[in-house]
Amino acid sequence: MDPNNLDLVENRRRMLAGELYYAFTPDLIADRLRCKVACNAYNIQDAAGAPRRKLVELWKDIVRDETALPPAGSPEEEAALRNYPWVDSPIKFDYGVQCTFGPGVYLNSSTTFIDTCAIHIGARTLVGPNCSFYSGTHPLDPAVRDGLRGPESGKPIVVGEDCWFGGGVIVCPGVTIGKGVTVGAGSVVTRDVEDFVVVAGNPARVIRRLEGVDLCAPDSTTSSYS
Repeated sequence: MDPNNLDLVENRRRMLAGELYYAFTPDLIADRLRCKVACNAYNIQDAAGAPRRKLVELWKDIVRDETALPPAGSPEEEAALRNYPWVDSPIKFDYGVQCTFGPGVYLNSSTTFIDTCAIHIGARTLVGPNCSFYSGTHPLDPAVRDGLRGPESGKPIVVGEDCWFGGGVIVCPGVTIGKGVTVGAGSVVTRDVEDFVVVAGNPARVIRRLEGVDLCAPDSTTSSYS
C-alpha cells in the first residue's frame, strides 16, 4: 500500500482482516475520537452515580448497539438491563464497534480494549481491574514500523464463557481463551488457553486443570475455583 495514495475503504477492510493497514487516516482518526468522546461520557456519568439505565444507554453509544431498550419501568426492563455488561469506570476502547460481550459480563475499573480487530468476551466472564485486551500489533522491523507513518495490523481475541481475569492481566493479539478459565493477576496471555484451566505468569502457563466442572451447578463451580 502507498500511504500517500490510500483507498480508505480498502484500508479499513485490511484493518478488520488483520492485514497491514494505516491507522492515522482521517476516517479512522474520526472513529477513534467518536469512541473517546463516548467513553468519556460514560466515565463521567458513572463517577457521578448515574442510574443503571443511563449507563447502559451510554455503553450502547460506545459499542454502537442500536437495539432499543424496553420502556423504563416495564416488566421487561430489568431483564434487558441485566444482560448488558456491568462496567466500573474508567473504561477505554479504541473503536468500540469491534467488541462484543455475552450477557452477565463484569468489567472492573480501568479496563482497556485495543479493538483493531474483533474482541469477544463470553457470557458471565469477570474481568478484574486494570486488565487490557490488545488486538492491535506493529511490525517488528523498525524501518517498516516507522512511527506514526508506518503500517500496523491486528489479530482477533476470543474469550469463552465463565472466565475470570485477576487484576492487571494482559491478553495479546490473536489469543483464544476457552470456557471456564481463570487467569491469575498480572499474567500476560500470549497463546491460546484450553477450557477449564487456571493459568498464571508471564507468559501465562497452565498451573491447574479443573476436573468435573459442571457450569449448571453453581456450587460445584465455586468450590472448584477455590
